[in-house]
Amino acid sequence: MSQHTGKLYRSAVSSFFLFLLVDVGVSGGSASKENAAVTHTAAQPSLLTTPEPWHLVVIQTPAKEKAKEGETVVLNCHFGSPQRPSLTDLLVKWYKEDEKGQMDLLENNVTVLPNNSRFFLRGDLSQGDASLVILNVTTSDHGIYFCEVTLPDGKVVTGDGTKLRIRRALGLFGIEESIGTIIGVVAAGIGGVVVLIIVLTPQLRRCVLCMRQGSRQA
Repeated sequence: MSQHTGKLYRSAVSSFFLFLLVDVGVSGGSASKENAAVTHTAAQPSLLTTPEPWHLVVIQTPAKEKAKEGETVVLNCHFGSPQRPSLTDLLVKWYKEDEKGQMDLLENNVTVLPNNSRFFLRGDLSQGDASLVILNVTTSDHGIYFCEVTLPDGKVVTGDGTKLRIRRALGLFGIEESIGTIIGVVAAGIGGVVVLIIVLTPQLRRCVLCMRQGSRQA
């Protein structure tokens, strides 16, 4: 009887230890799988990236431009961005500043002046060319012209400007110059005549005296 009880006791103990080993193995396997899953999830790269900011450069050339009345003027404006090769979704604006203030010429890539087709864009915007053409310029077109580009995010980038001067076509002896140049030439001419008179006056007086003396002797 005692031997039979001992066998049952040993069998029960063996079954208990076997259960513990199986349970530990299953738990360890589950933990390993969970750790592997966590490791795999952490290794995946994030799909959310921050878009790069625009770095646009607007270049206007030349800094100063001269033209005569009636001529056609081209004011160059080029823009570009190393981050974004496509520039078709940008908006271009041209405006002029003079002693009267600011006047918008083009906005959203089109002319805003009513009944005025003398101002228009030349070039391909997708290639970064927003040059302005002015036909049949007049003296009222003088001023500083600015090229302004608006980015899709609302940021505005403006060029340094181009100063335009218009010369009058006077047609005097084929001379076509600005009013300042004409005034300078006239003043120089008058000054030369005055100097000539001052230099020649003593000699003229001598000649007159000689003529009078000769007539008396005769």
